[in-house]
Amino acid sequence: MSRPLLISDCDEVLLHMLRHFADWVDEAHVLTFALDAPGFREAVRHKDTGAAVAEERIWPLLDGFFHSEMHRQNVVPGAAEALQAISAHADIVILTNIGDEHEAGRVEQLEAFDIRHRVLCNRGGKGRPVRELLEEFRPSAAVFVDDLSIHHESVAKHAPEVWRLHMIAEPRVASHMPPAAHAHARIDEWSEARGWILDRFAQGPAEA
Repeated sequence: MSRPLLISDCDEVLLHMLRHFADWVDEAHVLTFALDAPGFREAVRHKDTGAAVAEERIWPLLDGFFHSEMHRQNVVPGAAEALQAISAHADIVILTNIGDEHEAGRVEQLEAFDIRHRVLCNRGGKGRPVRELLEEFRPSAAVFVDDLSIHHESVAKHAPEVWRLHMIAEPRVASHMPPAAHAHARIDEWSEARGWILDRFAQGPAEA
């Protein structure tokens, strides 16, 4: 058993993405993205008619953003400083749901904000890759941070001993999004999350 392990999402946890995606789909595709929509599929609409964009277009739009627009993203306040402090006590892996073809770009953009940790790309639920990370690191305790409820549910299923922190860094989304049912806590500011994470490391594994 080794040091504790922090497994963190990237978009809307370490880097702002949604506000920049909204700007880009407006500029490049004449679409609107409503930050106060209940879900991603409902958020993307045709600017002229207000009709929802077909679901099969959503991932290509996201893929297009990560292909050419990652330079727009900016760091979430306090994220880099929090990770630097946490890294003195724990290993850190950034588990991000983007294609492997974007891994080098993600590493580069994070390094621009002085965030230098292992990046693991993923598609789908995050429970299984979290389980694999636990088997690899064998940490004394682990914390998972993500903005999407679905991933907290996945981790609760596959790795229930991991502490789960729900964080949404975009205020216009956070203001209307309820806490994830399968998370242990909801904290949207790194200034507070940092202490909570370190306390969980000291406490040991969560009760399954």
